[in-house]
Amino acid sequence: MGILIGVIIVLFVLGSMMALKPNGIDQRLDKLRMTARRLQLNPKLVSCPDWIKGRDNEYGRGMLGQYCLILDDIQLPHARYQVIDGQWRPDSSFVDTSADDSKLVVPSAIRATHSKPVIKPANFALDKAPLDLPASIEPFVKGLLTKANSIVIYWEDIAYVRPATNPAYQQKMIETDLLVLKANLDKWARQMQKNP
Repeated sequence: MGILIGVIIVLFVLGSMMALKPNGIDQRLDKLRMTARRLQLNPKLVSCPDWIKGRDNEYGRGMLGQYCLILDDIQLPHARYQVIDGQWRPDSSFVDTSADDSKLVVPSAIRATHSKPVIKPANFALDKAPLDLPASIEPFVKGLLTKANSIVIYWEDIAYVRPATNPAYQQKMIETDLLVLKANLDKWARQMQKNP
């Protein structure tokens, strides 16, 4: 009887230890985000913004990875882009064309000064620019946001590490893929700064 109780206790302890160990996808995702953090891409898991198509192709549904590159030497306009057919396209709900078709107004960029609103012009420097990201990242990218001195990309980073959605996943390619992502974020930010 004492042996049976000892075996049950050992099995209970081993079962508890095995339950604490993260599964393979969580380990891969942790490796991806830790590498991104080391490369100063500041990853976060955030709820899908209401202007991006998330889970089940519905706006604002689900969770997305938000990777932010902060550039101290750049001042960026407030702009939002979505991915349509492998290209960056301005978020149509972010631009108000109702007042005058010749002037585009970004509602969130309006500041009141001395009771007169000051309107910052919309920045369409990335309109129809190709993503040019690694094939393992590009299908999962959803949107891009710029403001102040940061450029933020929203993508399904968990899909990058899942075998079902990315069968070509290789752990040794994480850093290479993220370096390409970082270089493109820097390039897009400088392109937006050049073409206000």
